[in-house]
Amino acid sequence: MNEAAARKRILVVEDEDNIAVALDYLMTREGYEQKRTATGAGAVEMIRELHPDLVLLDVMLPEVSGYEICQNVRMDPALNDVKILMMTARGSAMERRKGLAMGADGFISKPFELKALRAEVRRILAGEPAPEGDSAGGPGETRHA
Repeated sequence: MNEAAARKRILVVEDEDNIAVALDYLMTREGYEQKRTATGAGAVEMIRELHPDLVLLDVMLPEVSGYEICQNVRMDPALNDVKILMMTARGSAMERRKGLAMGADGFISKPFELKALRAEVRRILAGEPAPEGDSAGGPGETRHA
């Protein structure tokens, strides 16, 4: 376990239990401290309370969409340093552009490979910008260095 990772806090906002279990396994294995909420309602308040380093945010959530949550977080100056990685089963280029336009730091399509997710989490936590045209986890798309 990496000591720097152990200090990083991640909030998972995901309503599908099977995906949340996989994320829990990966984040724990990587040494991150993490919590989860299964609904969009109250997610912004939870982000304010926990002030995580990164939010893994599902787009399609009950009650409040991931886009709305992302937009609300970005409108709060106290949360400027909170990174957001959006996740969606609707991984079109338009969805990705919308997420990034709302202020997400990254966007990954479901189903994703754990290796791709791990790399994207590390990139965002390291403060590296998304390569142009990148869509982590998207089929047939290339990553530019």
